[in-house]
Amino acid sequence: MEIKLRTEQPADYRETENVTREAFWNHFSPGCNEHYLLHVMRDSPAFVPELDLVAEHDGRIVGNVVCMKGVIHGDDGVKYEVLSLGPISVLPEYQRKGIGGRLIGRTRELAREMGFRAVLLCGDPDYYLYQGFVPAELLGIRTADDMYAMALHVCELYEGALSGVRGRYVEDSAYEVDETAAEVFDREFPAKEKVRGTASQARFDEIVVVRRPAD
Repeated sequence: MEIKLRTEQPADYRETENVTREAFWNHFSPGCNEHYLLHVMRDSPAFVPELDLVAEHDGRIVGNVVCMKGVIHGDDGVKYEVLSLGPISVLPEYQRKGIGGRLIGRTRELAREMGFRAVLLCGDPDYYLYQGFVPAELLGIRTADDMYAMALHVCELYEGALSGVRGRYVEDSAYEVDETAAEVFDREFPAKEKVRGTASQARFDEIVVVRRPAD
């Protein structure tokens, strides 16, 4: 399958939002709000347009990945700029074909060239540990509320990029989704059934609670 990766253009926005909606619908919870998140995060000063990539197959957008600037508040009092990856989405019928991995790999290449030191995200270790990420706890990196979390992962973009950097990782506030606004935005798309109790929702509920206080 020939897949082309390129930078997203404004004319792609609605198609990409639909791809994101399809990819996340009923995945973590009934329905989803990731397409609304994508819609609003593009207007944030922390958004990195050079790392807004789409995957195309036969001229159709089948995947997307975006990044925002985040920060690690170091225990040494220094703030270290990093990247927050996500949402990353691939249409359900195109999943398990390596497209997500290609999007992540290209993101890492570009981010390294741009001078960023690391990429962080919250996600399932069953996937991201195979995409070059490691548990953030191994590097002493905690959540904003100073907890070690199973879902938090980090990928250094060059050897020793986070050497000696320990602290709290804080995402941009754009990730704090307004649920009411997301519901209103979703009405602009074709109606879809919200389903509760899926296997992916159970897996998410299992992962998200695995947290412990920093030592």
